Amino acid sequence: MSTEGRSAKQRLVLTAERLYACHGLDGVPLRQIAVEAGTANKSAVQYHFGSKEALVTAVLANRVDDLDRRRALLFARTDLQDLRAVVEAQHLPLIELGEDENCYYLQFIEQLGRSMHPFRQLPAVNQQTEQAYYDRVGALLDGVPEELREIRIKQATAVCLHVCADRHRTKALGEAVPAYALHVSQLLDSLVALLADAPSDETLAAMQVAAPQVL
Repeated sequence: MSTEGRSAKQRLVLTAERLYACHGLDGVPLRQIAVEAGTANKSAVQYHFGSKEALVTAVLANRVDDLDRRRALLFARTDLQDLRAVVEAQHLPLIELGEDENCYYLQFIEQLGRSMHPFRQLPAVNQQTEQAYYDRVGALLDGVPEELREIRIKQATAVCLHVCADRHRTKALGEAVPAYALHVSQLLDSLVALLADAPSDETLAAMQVAAPQVL
């Protein structure tokens, strides 16, 4: 997304998204973000956000409302009893972001996930929307033990993020990637299989002896 014509605060958010995605949350001085955002004030991050932590939160939140609005439109015309359609409505907006060569949000989320759980950093209204998806999908996984449902939903979300982020990186290197339609359809097939396949005997046995852990 071009920063041309945007406010200084918006330019800082988009520049931070790109730099944090490419260099990590600890690899970018705040002064560098200000300079590359084209602001005259080298302390612009502190002026607009107060701290690095507040800037990171702003980058995380910057695209979430648009994602949720797009999802709401898709869910409004989705058969909510069709698992593949529900998964598509949730993940297609994220997949679409991965096709924008100027958007680094997916890689930013990857970097953020190394130090904190991004879901827990979202505003409450966005957390509620995310939880509604978990509940909706969980209700469709009749053949999967309840103890595995949330694990699988989290894994499917992570798979979608990493696959799309990797595709973005591959394209940036000038390397070939599958056609978009094939990419989307195959990815959705994989996510549905991950969610809905019957667990193996080995997994069922592991469930009997595994100690509960914080997810």
